[in-house]
Amino acid sequence: MDIENKVYSTTAEPVRFKKGKLRIIHITDTHYDFDNVDASVRLLEEACKREKPDLAIVTGDNVDNFDECTDTKKLIDKLMSVFDEQCIPVAITFGNHDSERGAMSREELMAHYNTHKSSISVDDGDELSGCGTYNIPVLSSDSEKVKFNIWVFDSNDYDEEGRYGCVLPDQVEWYKKRSDELAQANGGEKVYSLAFQHMIVADVYDALKKSKVRVPFSYKHMYNKKEFYYFDPKGTNFGTLTETPCSGYHNYGQFEAMVEKGDVLAIFSGHDHTNGFGVRHKGIDISNTVSTRYNRDRFSSQYGYRIIDVDEKDTSVYTSRVMHWYNMFSAEDVKMLEKSGDAFGAELAKNVRCNGFKQKLFQSFLLALGRLSSLRKISYPD
Repeated sequence: MDIENKVYSTTAEPVRFKKGKLRIIHITDTHYDFDNVDASVRLLEEACKREKPDLAIVTGDNVDNFDECTDTKKLIDKLMSVFDEQCIPVAITFGNHDSERGAMSREELMAHYNTHKSSISVDDGDELSGCGTYNIPVLSSDSEKVKFNIWVFDSNDYDEEGRYGCVLPDQVEWYKKRSDELAQANGGEKVYSLAFQHMIVADVYDALKKSKVRVPFSYKHMYNKKEFYYFDPKGTNFGTLTETPCSGYHNYGQFEAMVEKGDVLAIFSGHDHTNGFGVRHKGIDISNTVSTRYNRDRFSSQYGYRIIDVDEKDTSVYTSRVMHWYNMFSAEDVKMLEKSGDAFGAELAKNVRCNGFKQKLFQSFLLALGRLSSLRKISYPD
């Protein structure tokens, strides 16, 4: 297939388990511009070298969209170069910012992503709302049997009133039909899966504990400022909730459809830059991953990525962890970079360590204060 002309992008070989294992790196909200791209790309390169993922999934707000297409394409090329050079297949979808301004539409952006050899992204054409809703079958290590599945959704940008978007009814119906097709091809047995998109599902609020008054480490409902939400001590929670979950305003039943089908283990989103949490609701983990960029300020040191591991022996479970930039480099790493003459890398590593130290102190103080004042456990290890 001519890589320059492909619409439905394919790789030379399908995604499959390797020696029984599948590792996914979830990358989101890179927000690359010409000020932050070099540092951010360098950190992403290092993350991929260390983690050695089998698949990368990028869930929106990827690069700034300029009035000059050539500028936008340069940033896309920088992002994709990481995966091209390390031979990591990557699936792309979009967020609310990707096409809200600039010259390139979602379809034009996807077409350029698909000029890169690492892209396995799909432009669904006129079949579905948005651009970038598709699934990725994961084959067995030693056969052509589909052992697992990845769902990728375009959660769109804004509704007619300018509120955050969500997965729309035709996309929900597509999911239900495709889920049934996968099960039928699997002898009637559901194919376990993970789902990825930019905007978190509105059902997250049903999994959190509601309060009519502000309590320590609670956050206002996105659309009802008189309600406050925090981890339910009786529920299953993990990671850190540090800001309001910014879901779409409407809810067209995407999450309930997944509950009905019973094949989705977790649904991962981005959008909320500092949230790195998960809550279990009706058997599905609703999770958010921190922003994957670096702006050299104190708070961006807490950004990073998520790693998800699946074992072919039991695809009904998975493990997941958030990695923050401030945990990336050791003092020994800085010395090695300096010794090798890599001045840019050494300076970046020092900035991450220094800013991260400040951030960890600040967070530790706030968390200790919150536990003391609320007499409850308010955050959980990543």
